[in-house]
Amino acid sequence: MNEKNSSPMVGILMGSANDWAVVKDAAVTLEKFGVAHEVRAISAHRTPDLVAEYARTAEARGLRVIIAAAGGAAHLAGVVAAHTPLPVIGIPVEGGALGGLDALLSMVQMPAGIPVATVACGKSGPTNAALLAVQILGVGDAEMRRKFTEYKRSLRDKVVESDAKLQQELGRRG
Repeated sequence: MNEKNSSPMVGILMGSANDWAVVKDAAVTLEKFGVAHEVRAISAHRTPDLVAEYARTAEARGLRVIIAAAGGAAHLAGVVAAHTPLPVIGIPVEGGALGGLDALLSMVQMPAGIPVATVACGKSGPTNAALLAVQILGVGDAEMRRKFTEYKRSLRDKVVESDAKLQQELGRRG
């Protein structure tokens, strides 16, 4: 999950390897932008020492952003944010008794001083987390910012093209 010959700039954490089926879209998105990353499955509750060590050493290891995904009332993103000065992006994983609401609430109710940027529950969450990481990296990297701007332009172009096709179709019927 890492770009060849490049140190990881983004860490992707998940509370369980079972979350990989959902979280892998973050890795796929980072790869599209050429962002080197690493992936770990470590738990804030079952391996708290590993999580704290990972977060404390992340900056020294060259990471610039950490994405943390967890379901239930897991506080992986919050625990990571408590141990690092790096930006942390939380992905609330759907599932469990409350369908992901508990994960979402655990991330958006962080106390003052321990920020966690939180993205959507569901399929778009991992992609948006990676895109937010790319935007954060782009603040200090003109090439990354250019790639992101090009990506946004491609989204616009797809909508314009889709609308043109729709208008053409509606014109044929009318």
